[in-house]
Amino acid sequence: MDIPEEVDITREARKPEWDPTVGIEVHPAWEGTPQHRLVTIGDSLTQGFASGAVYQTDLSYSAIVAYELGWAGLRYPRYGGPGGLPLNLELLMRELEAHFGAELSLFELPLALFRGRHFMDDVEDYWERGAGSQPPAPSLTNHVLAAYGWDLRDALVRTYDSCQAEIGVPTDDLVQQIVQNHGARAALRVLPRATPAATVFDAAAALGAEVGAQPGEDPDHGIETLVVFLGANNALGAVTQLKVVWSDTGYDDLARKDAFTVWRPSHFIAELQRVVAKVQEIRARHVIWCTIPHVTIAPIARGVAGKVAPDSRYFPYYTRPWISDTDFEVGRDPSITEDEARAVDSAIDQYNDAITTVVADARGAGRDWYLLDVAGVLDRLASRRYLDSPQARPPWWQPYPLPPELAALNPVPDSRFLTGDGTGRRSGGLFSLDGIHPTTVGYGIIAQELVNIMAGAGITFNQPDGQTPRIGPVRVDFTRLIRRDTLLTHPPANVTAGLRVLGWADETLDLTRRVIPF
Repeated sequence: MDIPEEVDITREARKPEWDPTVGIEVHPAWEGTPQHRLVTIGDSLTQGFASGAVYQTDLSYSAIVAYELGWAGLRYPRYGGPGGLPLNLELLMRELEAHFGAELSLFELPLALFRGRHFMDDVEDYWERGAGSQPPAPSLTNHVLAAYGWDLRDALVRTYDSCQAEIGVPTDDLVQQIVQNHGARAALRVLPRATPAATVFDAAAALGAEVGAQPGEDPDHGIETLVVFLGANNALGAVTQLKVVWSDTGYDDLARKDAFTVWRPSHFIAELQRVVAKVQEIRARHVIWCTIPHVTIAPIARGVAGKVAPDSRYFPYYTRPWISDTDFEVGRDPSITEDEARAVDSAIDQYNDAITTVVADARGAGRDWYLLDVAGVLDRLASRRYLDSPQARPPWWQPYPLPPELAALNPVPDSRFLTGDGTGRRSGGLFSLDGIHPTTVGYGIIAQELVNIMAGAGITFNQPDGQTPRIGPVRVDFTRLIRRDTLLTHPPANVTAGLRVLGWADETLDLTRRVIPF
């Protein structure tokens, strides 16, 4: 395996930075109230992507935080049609369940294939030729400025005009039934149409420039809190494609970068510095930077063949979650090796060290910037890596304390791939059916971590009336989120313990390649 020399391979997991201030005190003085309480810049994790589609964006972590702020003014794109873009796996599974029940017999497979393609054709028609083909023209800029599949370079350069130019004349392909240019179509609903040459950073800067001129309004900052959560797509391809291709010349070229699945740390840091320069131009009181999760923990890539050493956090191979240990065959099934997984995680550790340094440097210069170590949160939730392997746990590791509402569920939600047996959920619950993105309660955990930092920064959280301050610790309403989380409370009955339906769907409909936003 050809690993770049600059990748610092570590044998012990990186210790997260739990102090949002990274140990540097800042004592800013504010005047008045900013007009925009929350603005978020990111990718699918910020947009609210789940189960292969961006759909219920009112349940993104941004929307959850705004709800807890008592701020009804959050603006975010909405996606309708048959389950959003590009393909809603939950709705597809429910469609198959409605017609064929919890199990598919050998004789039903051709009919199920026909039914699945019919569903996909409806989705394709809606977005390419139907009501979804013309994005609305919002009169005001969104506060949620995030588009699935975007890495740092995309966020730096893509605009409404460039996304519009990507969309050609659609063809009704009877075999490749996926919405053409679906990522660009989704981004058109994010980017400001009124300023079609603006990037997401330009849009955020415009919001930040809307400072108050009236008594009680902030004369210096248009944004109270800005969240920046970018970079997962600079390494995600290693597990979505199960292929490790290190970035090289062309990593910063839109036309060439998709050939790479993992960015060299030096390339990532070069792009990060460009992002930092853009964020520094945005007039936000507080900025929260999020670290990048270790993508090898996501259940889309399942460790197989048993850990060679009990104190190792890695499996010999990582393959699709529906391929069992007994069925897995090296050379036949798609996979990455233990050494490749360790190298990818080590590179991400270097990305995260760079993000931490960005926050430290900014706070040293007097900026009220904070760090949310999402990588550390996910590490503490990693079932197969740490919860099931006590000897693999690093000295700093402690299990993540789930909110009481989640801890009281049976079974307790975990980071395994979601499975059910027809009577309810058997495992999983924190990741949706694409094996990459959180469920609604998973987004709630990210929201709670952001809320904690914001409260520590002195931000006021109000009651739903938007006027009355909340007293005491601010806790996300997980009862509300559980009620909205259909995967948690009523998973499709055909998501079986063996994941046979999803495995079949991936083989016959090529779902992994189609729905993972990379």
